[in-house]
Amino acid sequence: MGMEPIIMSAGELESERAGEPGKLIRERYRTASQVIQNQGKMSCLMINDIDAGLGRFGNTQMTVNNQIVVGTLMNLSDNPTRVSIGQKWRESDVTHRVPIIVTGNDFSTLYAPLIRDGRMEKFYWQPDREDKINIVHQMYAKDGISQEEVIRVVDTFPNQAISFPWIWKEQRQTTIGVQEQDFRSLGSIKEGFLSNSAEALDFYGALRSRTYDQAISKWVSEIGGHEKLGDKLLKEKNKAKLPTFVPPKQSVEALLESGHSLVNEQVLITNSRLSKEYMKNIDD
Repeated sequence: MGMEPIIMSAGELESERAGEPGKLIRERYRTASQVIQNQGKMSCLMINDIDAGLGRFGNTQMTVNNQIVVGTLMNLSDNPTRVSIGQKWRESDVTHRVPIIVTGNDFSTLYAPLIRDGRMEKFYWQPDREDKINIVHQMYAKDGISQEEVIRVVDTFPNQAISFPWIWKEQRQTTIGVQEQDFRSLGSIKEGFLSNSAEALDFYGALRSRTYDQAISKWVSEIGGHEKLGDKLLKEKNKAKLPTFVPPKQSVEALLESGHSLVNEQVLITNSRLSKEYMKNIDD
């Protein structure tokens, strides 16, 4: 779409210095504004996994920086063109309005006024079977997996999630959803929020990765095992004859085998609640 996003992570929302994360958000916001002004490109501020940095889980403690970050985001929503990073206020210092997009898994853990109706409008998209088939088919397009084979994989694991965004848009501005092709109104968004689907695991992508992991393990075994891997690679590098890894040819059988293995792991994680065994005094 020709966008140049300015990206932050949840790990940057906390600091040993009070006020630093809030200032960083304002700086990144102004950077995105300068991209719009100086380069003539669409831009946005994206904060990944915001609930991991600002969410309240159990008895976790709210810090000063958490409060400042929440206040900063609310202020950017209410005053998107007046953003200070410590300099003196000037009437001529007007910042281009920049959309803020955040990803997360559980927005119910965030400060309620930040996500209230009116400040942010919430939309949830749940893929049906046809959507899943089309998405997974595109995912496996370079591997030569046919649509019929994709249908077989999706129908074998029908309850697995695909990571796909919710869309959070500021209600009071004319905006166009991120799933649409036309983003001409993007510059008028006051603040937008985007979150991942309820289940973070991209199961069908993990199937493909698992087949590569198995092929790499087999390749390591064939060249002498992991004990000799370092020496062999270093020696061959000096001779300019590094061993060649041939990517595996994907097949529906290999994907199904990986899928059943992942499902078994999911069941094991769900059933093996070792924390309850070791800390039996913890309440549910």
